[in-house]
This record gives sequence, structure tokens and C-alpha cells, in this order.
Amino acid sequence: MGQARGDQPTGPTSWQIGPDSARIDALEGAVIDRTDPILEQISREDLKAIYLDGLAAIAAAADLAELAEVRVRFLGRKAPLVQLLRSLGELPVEERPEVGRVGNLVRRTLEAKADARERELESWKLAQTLEHDRIDVTLPGRYSPLGRLHLITQTRREIEDIFIGMGYEIADGPQVETEYYNFEALNTPADHPARSLHDTFFVSEGILLRTHTSPMQVRYMEKHRPPVHIIVPGAAYRRDSDATHTPMFHQVEGLVVDEGITLADLKGTLETFARAMFGADRRVRLRPHFFPFTEPSVEVDVSCMICDGAGCRLCKQTGWLEILGAGMVDPNVFGFVDYDPELYTGFAFGMGIERIAMLKHRVNDLRLFFENDLRFLRQF
Repeated sequence: MGQARGDQPTGPTSWQIGPDSARIDALEGAVIDRTDPILEQISREDLKAIYLDGLAAIAAAADLAELAEVRVRFLGRKAPLVQLLRSLGELPVEERPEVGRVGNLVRRTLEAKADARERELESWKLAQTLEHDRIDVTLPGRYSPLGRLHLITQTRREIEDIFIGMGYEIADGPQVETEYYNFEALNTPADHPARSLHDTFFVSEGILLRTHTSPMQVRYMEKHRPPVHIIVPGAAYRRDSDATHTPMFHQVEGLVVDEGITLADLKGTLETFARAMFGADRRVRLRPHFFPFTEPSVEVDVSCMICDGAGCRLCKQTGWLEILGAGMVDPNVFGFVDYDPELYTGFAFGMGIERIAMLKHRVNDLRLFFENDLRFLRQF
């Protein structure tokens, strides 16, 4: 009580019985005033000694543990003051009231002083802790590098945004598929090369990892009546592995079915997509091709974005870059989903997401997408 914050309180920890003035002089400026009204009421020397010793010990307690020891020494069950109050019956009758009154007054005063000292020590301890643990909030924070979307994910989302803007819905289907949905319902005969063990990952008899996202065409049409406008992004699996093929890759399948759909609608859709993805000056051309589930079928090329069709190394001097396969839905496929081919027509297309990303960002090796080299991934 009177020490500066951070000072370790010092003072007498024990007192010898002696003149009151000596005790008061020793405590002057610390805890006792010469005109202490409590002291003036104490006539017994033993109570004065207890009172003054208690005040000095409380004031000298340097921490909470030491203060707790002082409480036990002066206010505990075996403390002299408590023993004196318990032995009042042994005193002369005329002394009992005064000793009882003054003894209890001393006990209450020492308890109050100890409580006050405890609050002071707790405040001092808190101040020391705050000073020691102080954080400078003006310092810059620790840098934590942020992750980013993989380039394949970025490209997939960009493709999705383009087709959603044209009114398409996104559909999703299982990656572990049946032969029926992966081949038969897509008009792929049993002797087609894609159905051999050399080209397809079979899980068990009749169960395989889908080789394209096209099975969702049939699954969706089984549950929905025309008009149909969907894209199906997702992973597919084939037994290929080189600079331009990986065993697992990503496709976006597209399907439109309605009355009066023509090849011109397909070309207009793909031109819109190509210009949104590769630039407003891109042109599209269709080349005849074959797919089991479309008739007629076409390969779709986009004019080279490097040479603008003049011919360069990227387009192998042709001026064109192949981006996807497409065609009009074969009427036989409608037979598997109970669509009337005399009433409805439609087109389908499928593109590799990796292929689109490679062309747009000029990536020359498909395997870079899967090697997790941060030097490559941080460029996008």
C-alpha cells in the first residue's frame, strides 16, 4: 500500500513487543497514522502487538502467496488473536466485554486491510502481465500465402459461366458407370474398340469408369421431357498416357433437344462459345466426322488465336485448332429414352477441359496439369 507499481514491497515481517511509539515510527508513511483511531482504542499490549504486527506483515507481503501466509498467521484458527477471542471465558469478568469488542475490531480491521492489499497485488500482477505480453498492433501481420483455383477448375468454371449465360443448366452424373449407359444407350455396338479392356477401365462385369460424360445424356433424358438444354462437366477415364493424354481427364458434355433443332443451331452455339472463350474475332468451322451417338457428326475447329488463321507453329500451319466433337443426336439414342424422333431433334457436343485450357493458355504438355509444380500453377 504505498509502493510504486513493480516495486517488491519490503518491511518488517515480525515485531518484538516494545513501546507503541517505536512501532508507529517504523510504520510511518506506510500503513499507520499516529492518530489511528483503532490504535487509540486498544489498551492491552498483546492486542496492540498483534494489530501492529499484522498491519506491517500485510503491507510487506510482496505477492499473493505471501499474503495468504500472513492471513493464516494473523487470522487463521491457530493465530494468537483468534486464540485470545476463544479464551475470553478465562479472563476476569470485568475485562471480557472490552477485550471481546477490541479483539473483534482488530480482527475485522486486519481482514479489511488484507483484502485491500490483495486487490492491490492483483492489480499489480495484471499490470505486469499486460506490460510483458503487450502486442504492438501496428506491426505487419505474418504473411500466409493464399491458395488459388487450379487452372482446370478455372477453365471449367469459365465454360460453365458461358453456357449458363446462354440458358443452359448444369447436370452431374456418376463416374462409376454401367456398360448400358456408357455404351449401349449411346448407340455404341458391342464390337466397338472402346469397349475392349485395352481402352476402358472395368471395375467388374458390366461396371466401368466412364470413358466420357455422355452417359448423362441418357440419364437426364430418362427423367426429363423436352426442351432440354444441359451441360455436364466432370471427370472421365481412359487407358491413355502421354504428352496429350492422361488416364483421368475432364470433359464438358452438351445436349440440346427440342422441336426444330438443326445443325445451324449447333454452329451458332459453338461460335458464341468460341468467341466468349478465345476472343471476339474467332471463327468456327465444322468438318465431317463419325461418332456412334450423333448423325451427322462433326469435328469443330476454331481459327488460331496466335496467327489469326495465317498459319503458325501452334496450328501446324493450318490456321485452325481443333477444340471439340459434336453432331446431331442420332435418332437411335432417342429410342432408348422414349423421345419421338419424328417430333424432336437435338445436338450434342463434347470438349476436353484440358484441351481448352492448353489452347487458351498455350500449355504444351498435358501432364503439367497433374504434376502439382507450383512454378507452373502460380502462373494462372
